[in-house]
Amino acid sequence: MKENSRIYIAGHNGMVGSAIHRELVKRGHSNIVVKSSKELDLRNQSAVNDFFESDNIEYVFLSAAKVGGIVANNTYKADFLYDNLMIQSNVIHAAHNHSIKKLLFLGSSCIYPKLADQPLKEEYLLTGLLEETNDAYAIAKIAGLKMCKSYKEQYGDNFISAMPTNLYGPNDNYDLNNSHVLPALIRKFHEAKEQNADSVTMWGTGKPRREFLHVDDLASACLFLMDNYEGNDHLNIGTGEDISILELAQLVKEIVGFEGEIVNDLSKPDGTFRKLMDVSKMDKLGWSYSIQFKDGIKSTYSNFLEKYTK
Repeated sequence: MKENSRIYIAGHNGMVGSAIHRELVKRGHSNIVVKSSKELDLRNQSAVNDFFESDNIEYVFLSAAKVGGIVANNTYKADFLYDNLMIQSNVIHAAHNHSIKKLLFLGSSCIYPKLADQPLKEEYLLTGLLEETNDAYAIAKIAGLKMCKSYKEQYGDNFISAMPTNLYGPNDNYDLNNSHVLPALIRKFHEAKEQNADSVTMWGTGKPRREFLHVDDLASACLFLMDNYEGNDHLNIGTGEDISILELAQLVKEIVGFEGEIVNDLSKPDGTFRKLMDVSKMDKLGWSYSIQFKDGIKSTYSNFLEKYTK
């Protein structure tokens, strides 16, 4: 991509899209196209087609998606399946119809089988059953990466896919009913500290292990792939390191400064026991993460205090 290349970020208001936008601006890109969901409903095929027809897009970062945590994924399966299938299908097909130079589709580590060996290698895709609590979202994301690969093989479109691990950072969702584990813990511990509570309740046993990547590192990886990768296969993006949910809770507790106890709610699901990404292919290409986890949580908590507690 050149500094004046016309670049469209689908989902620029989300955590991932906003990080990609920050990274592009930091690197001197000045011709960035963004549309809010009110300006352009990506579920509307004709609207998406008209947008690509009129805006002369050259590059696309497809980060727009309906996302949520375990409860949201398990409760609104039809919405997660429909919205995500429509968003990605419309954008990918329009990008093909208008011969854009390159598209990067972003998926999720939940595409891998529930009982796959660890760490998760790219070739484990579709080798077993998915985790039931978020299978609708996973199926949509699998369809997206398969679309990119199929358009590449059939038409020669330069469409690539990347599968990030669990993300955190600025502009995360802190709604306790729909958020992921790390932002939920940040909010819980902060509110408990403010209320001088004796304890914070943590869902599940705390034994499952999760890998976390700062969203600014993901943005760096996305630009790296746009400039350096044109292969047929999707690539994992992560750190290659994980932590138990209990260890995570203890770390967030320390950073927030909460002095009470952590109590387990065993009526809540744990989800998949472990989801650690094999990132050896990205390592071989020459990219690896740079933001250390504790530093990343500290900056994320600062962002939470700045934006969500005023």
